Amino acid sequence: MIKRNVLAHLILTVLLLLFFGCKEQQKEEVSTSSGIDRQWWKEGTLYQIYPQSFKDSNGDGFGDFRGIIEELDYIESLGISAIWMNPFFKSPLVDNGYDVADYRAIHPRYGTMEDFEEMLKGFQDRGIKFVLDVVVNHSSDEHEWFQKAKTSRDHKYYKYFHWWPAEKGDPPHRHSLFDTEGGWDYVASNNSYYLHTFAEAQPDLNWENPELRSEVYDIMKFWAEKGVNGFRLDAFQFASKDTTYPEFPEGHEKDFIKWYGMRPELHDYLNEMYTEVIEPYNVFAVAEGAGSGFEDAHDLVDANRKELQVAYHFDYVGMSSTPERYELSQFKEVFSRWDKAFSENGWLAIFLSNHDNSRLVNRFGNPSPEFRTVSTQMLNTFLLSMRGTPYTYFGDELGMTNIDMPTIEEYVDISAIGEYKSALAQGKDMVEFMERLNYGSRENARTPMQWNDTENAGFTEGKPWKRVNSNYKQINVALQNNDPNSVLNHFRKMTQLRKEHLVLVYGTYQLLQKEHPEIYAFTRMLDQEKVLVLLNFSSEASSITLPEAASIQETLINNYNSTNVKGDSISLLPYQAVLFKFN
Repeated sequence: MIKRNVLAHLILTVLLLLFFGCKEQQKEEVSTSSGIDRQWWKEGTLYQIYPQSFKDSNGDGFGDFRGIIEELDYIESLGISAIWMNPFFKSPLVDNGYDVADYRAIHPRYGTMEDFEEMLKGFQDRGIKFVLDVVVNHSSDEHEWFQKAKTSRDHKYYKYFHWWPAEKGDPPHRHSLFDTEGGWDYVASNNSYYLHTFAEAQPDLNWENPELRSEVYDIMKFWAEKGVNGFRLDAFQFASKDTTYPEFPEGHEKDFIKWYGMRPELHDYLNEMYTEVIEPYNVFAVAEGAGSGFEDAHDLVDANRKELQVAYHFDYVGMSSTPERYELSQFKEVFSRWDKAFSENGWLAIFLSNHDNSRLVNRFGNPSPEFRTVSTQMLNTFLLSMRGTPYTYFGDELGMTNIDMPTIEEYVDISAIGEYKSALAQGKDMVEFMERLNYGSRENARTPMQWNDTENAGFTEGKPWKRVNSNYKQINVALQNNDPNSVLNHFRKMTQLRKEHLVLVYGTYQLLQKEHPEIYAFTRMLDQEKVLVLLNFSSEASSITLPEAASIQETLINNYNSTNVKGDSISLLPYQAVLFKFN
């Protein structure tokens, strides 16, 4: 009996210690994150996979779900929290899947629905969320809705699209981003013109029709019930249209978003989507684009609006879309301005590359063999130390670079081909045009993932759908995996650091010495934790004088082996990136 009482006492003591220990830990967590609305989509790092370029499992030259399943452990090793995957629905692939013929069916080249479900479970088992790319500003012209809409104006699907009856004469001009002939195309079978903001094969859906909206919400529910955690709404700022189709002034397309985007009715539809899908299924949503400025962006994502959760703006894109070197002062200004505008309400996505832009290191860093590693590490450090949800694009964790494609014959992207035809028609200098296209084309981001130094970089045993970059023997996963100083392992350290330090997620941001021509310096502060971020955007050594330097306590991460700190002066080597804790 005595032994049993002693044992019971010991168990009770341990339980009490655990209870009060947990209470103390809980109290500490609350004090560390007081007043913060903690959400996984704020704290996580999103990793974007372009599925046809990631990994091919069956030798047909196209990436597929089973290829991704083979690399689930690699994806988990990156420390990312969520996957955003480009469309894999049934499609004629005029625009690489952004022309959807069936929103509930998988394109056979990616696999089956069972393959998708196995892949999704693989992510879920590893604690990784899944964000679906939903293309509902437009569909494919091969979608059943459009095929039946063409048969008769009396068919219910006719009202799922935007039409101009031919007996009214020529429709008012609308600009098309992918079609030099404009945004209307004629269908003889119903004697009407249909509207398309993008390619001729991508008719715009009529969001002003409540039946269409209900169909879209049902599609989103279908995927949410399969376990999808969020939605990225492609080109959604253009979804609402004025169905009186007024005349627009000549040259209006130079301010495209003003004339084609962010109509007031769009907010009603997003609020309806929130009520129908986002809130009941506890998912999050982000739209491609955030309108013309801060007011538009806040109207989309402020919590009281009950619409979207994350603003995804493009203000930085233009500064790096041509071979001319951007100014660091401009880079600082854009990111600082947006951070200030969202310091109290709303939430931002932070990104430097995706499937629609050329590679991160070519645009913002230095792709030369001497500086490619350190400059990519520096850019990834920036991305993962800013306030907002980081969106990183596959291959940027390795420092993959642009591919050289100097002639138009190698391009398959409908956007690049459309731009080429337009430049030719306008009599532009085509040598200069091709130089710019070679640098800025989104085809640069779509080359196959570089896994190892075997044929086709280990991406496929067949002929790859797009040529593998010739530098794959110098840049690949196998080479970097066990190198502690590689781009890959630096990326892993940064994602882990972001998880361990909430200051890098929620902390206030303050720009330091905004006029410094080479160094981007800023602080992040949350409660008692303070971090100093120093990034040298130059191929030359540079130094900065800061009062904060005297209070440095600890180096959190450094892409070089040392840092030169003397008093209040800090010297940085080319493309050096350092995070310090300070008092």
